[in-house]
Amino acid sequence: MAYRNKTYIAFDGDNDMHYYRLMTAWSEHEGFDFEIHNAHDLNTARDSSQEESIKRQLRERFANSKLFLVLIGESTRYLTKFVKWEIETAIRLDLPILGININGSRRRDERCPPALRDHLALYVSFNEKIITFGMKNWPISYLRHKKDGKTGPFHYEDEIYKRLGL
Repeated sequence: MAYRNKTYIAFDGDNDMHYYRLMTAWSEHEGFDFEIHNAHDLNTARDSSQEESIKRQLRERFANSKLFLVLIGESTRYLTKFVKWEIETAIRLDLPILGININGSRRRDERCPPALRDHLALYVSFNEKIITFGMKNWPISYLRHKKDGKTGPFHYEDEIYKRLGL
């Protein structure tokens, strides 16, 4: 059994890579409270042309993950090959899910991928402070909500954003 201390991040690699890179920069910079133990650091698919080879590497990343983040951009909802599979895998593995809206929305909106739309997940805007807050607090809330039989989208009220200076 793998030690689950990683954060798995799914995103549109063609259009939203710079947002992913910004998050990894936050994690590496001492001036930010943001910290991820990135599951993507575990491996890279050796044969990137083969879907099953890629998914085998992604399954290894999932085996070490305790939290699932999905960057939700303009085209994320249309990605059915890998991002949809990653979302379905996170749901099946019962990982706490944080939907991060690149457009600044603080709630689930029309850009949410259909595979995630009705599942228990927290939605936040793309901002280091609220993402950090969600990463620290959502896993505990997620377990409580699951125990109470709750499902669907959750979001933080504006007061939380204000308290964080946003």
